[in-house]
Amino acid sequence: MARYTGAVCRLCRREGMKLNLKGDRCFTDKCAFARRGYAPGQHGQSKKKMSNYGLQLREKQKAKRIYGVLESQFRRYYEKADKLRGITGENLLRLLEVRLDNVVYRLGYGNSRSEARQLVTHGHFLVNGKKVDIPSYSLTANEVVSVSEKSRATEKFKVFIENPKTLPNWLEANSEKFEGKVLAQPNREDIDVPVNETLIVELYSR
Repeated sequence: MARYTGAVCRLCRREGMKLNLKGDRCFTDKCAFARRGYAPGQHGQSKKKMSNYGLQLREKQKAKRIYGVLESQFRRYYEKADKLRGITGENLLRLLEVRLDNVVYRLGYGNSRSEARQLVTHGHFLVNGKKVDIPSYSLTANEVVSVSEKSRATEKFKVFIENPKTLPNWLEANSEKFEGKVLAQPNREDIDVPVNETLIVELYSR
């Protein structure tokens, strides 16, 4: 399974904003972006006017890093989104949102998407009663994501249940049953990621 293994805090600094890639740590004094809110590297503090291509590239990189996917996989998502009916940029974000690791994160199982991804790969979740350990698994409406019976007794999942997250409109959760359900495909207004998807479409349309 390909994934980014470098320094995570450098990604936030490079994009010039907090991407919340480390969960709760991002809201403490230990956050690298709070201490050094400029791009990494020798010329990180220099300010240059960015070209249109640079703006488009930064939006694409930001989306990739928020959802934890690499370039080839992100490109495949774009190509699939371009073939679907509707607005390509919104289709792209919708495909990323319904990934299993992202849905697990949205349901509150994981302080970050990377932690949710790890929980999925370790086999803690079921989809419609069947074990799924593929983070990129694409969920559809009415599918149910639940914590496996063996995992429910662990302290980590008890903490998640005791501290529920506010859910987007396209999801519902039942904390007593350790499960959540996809009610529908998310609309753009339900996706709260700080990404301008139009710039991504412009980049790939060059």
